[in-house]
Amino acid sequence: MVAMLGLSLAGPALAERADRDKPLVLEADNASYDDVKQIYTLTGNVVLTKGTMVLKSDAAELRTDPEGYQYAIATSKPGRQAYIRQKRDGVDEYIDGWGDRIEYDGKQELSRLIGHARAARVAGTKIIDEIRGALITYDSRNEFYTAAGGGEPASSGATSGRVRAVLSPRADAASAPGAPLELKPAPAPATGTSPSRP
Repeated sequence: MVAMLGLSLAGPALAERADRDKPLVLEADNASYDDVKQIYTLTGNVVLTKGTMVLKSDAAELRTDPEGYQYAIATSKPGRQAYIRQKRDGVDEYIDGWGDRIEYDGKQELSRLIGHARAARVAGTKIIDEIRGALITYDSRNEFYTAAGGGEPASSGATSGRVRAVLSPRADAASAPGAPLELKPAPAPATGTSPSRP
């Protein structure tokens, strides 16, 4: 099953626009670099940072194409998950994501969360919306998620083989950061007329 959510899940969740012009910073316990293939191989406490985007994992392979765009494949040891976080543009909210494997495409501004995948819109410490599935793709440029079920164990919080989303109630979402605050006029004062009779 595949679900496409036009970010009604997360509102208009554009990634921080300034991130695309920031340098990519690599940190790891060990690193090797193949200059011919333009590939970094990183292991141990890997942290990739590009502006507000942070990708953490146990291991990662990072490639740069001839145009200068970066592509990363991040993996974690069994029982652990790779993690990605990026600030939404113009509001104090983040998109957090977890997966057994995370593929980051800097050219298309895509993050693919693969295996026991979970993504959430977070304000402070509060999770506003959350989705789980076997595969979640977050397209920050075109403002949508896609989520696919299939082989997802029920113990992870998803029904086996299906996508599961938890969305905040509309009233809650309206008071959340990044959502418009709706102001309603106060009720009109009573005019002193007697109530009508049936």
